[in-house]
Amino acid sequence: MEINDAIDMPRLQWYPGHMRKAERLVKENLKLVDMVVELLDARIPMSSANPVLREIVAGRPRLVVLNKSDLAEPTATRAWVQYFASQDIVAVPVDAVKGRGIKELVQEIQRLAVPRTEKLAKHGAKPRAARCMILGIPNVGKSSLINRLSGGARTKVENRPGVTRAKQWIRIGAQLELLDMPGILWPKFEDAQAALRLAFTGAISDTVYDVGGVVLQLLRALRTDYPAALCQRYELSDAIPDGIELLEEIGRRRGCLVRGGRIDYEKAEQMILTDFRSGRLGRVTLDPLPEADTDDTNVGMR
Repeated sequence: MEINDAIDMPRLQWYPGHMRKAERLVKENLKLVDMVVELLDARIPMSSANPVLREIVAGRPRLVVLNKSDLAEPTATRAWVQYFASQDIVAVPVDAVKGRGIKELVQEIQRLAVPRTEKLAKHGAKPRAARCMILGIPNVGKSSLINRLSGGARTKVENRPGVTRAKQWIRIGAQLELLDMPGILWPKFEDAQAALRLAFTGAISDTVYDVGGVVLQLLRALRTDYPAALCQRYELSDAIPDGIELLEEIGRRRGCLVRGGRIDYEKAEQMILTDFRSGRLGRVTLDPLPEADTDDTNVGMR
């Protein structure tokens, strides 16, 4: 659905200094790797794809990881895999927490790195493991993915945007080395709908935007595209209210109240965000395929 962009979107234009530093680090270290792995959120594959990163890594083989695929609508994820294939980009759905798709991901990384490692060997370099750089915006699950690949908590995992600050090399067996880089947000959010979806999923810190307005937009999107999920989670009737009335109804049903039976709006808003981000509202995909590439394969896309 088209999300109403009436929220004060300039408040979502957030580009801290450490992220500018991260962009410089990526440019400086690109020559050290054979390929680039771009980590996206499977619920918002387009909105979580940083166009700045694409410009930086141009010329290097690139593989897309659709992480958090356990939270996305399966049919929609398959359609996105097909879309990327039509762009000559390999996309691998992954659930980094449970390890689904990890074996396929490692195989694809090694396959895409072969042309460069073989070229280096032909020029007299010693055989070495494939090297790849893992990139993505904050909170798409890079640390969880690397911990899963390495078999242990080698990097700090925290559900907070921007927690990885410095580059780290991680060896995965004898055949693969990963260069983890800090998450890089967009320098500005020109696409209001993408900015909202980033806020929905937690890629943008909740401290830099109007949480109440964003939650109302999330409820509007879910009411339009996933009404059954709302009804099931919050025990609503088929006649789902809209706007602030829906927030208030959910608040009442979930006991988000203060003295006098009044709605505790902040508590209700945080509960809804947590429910969505954790998958308690079911498997949801918010980004539709680009219109020019939409066909019957995107059944279930919104």
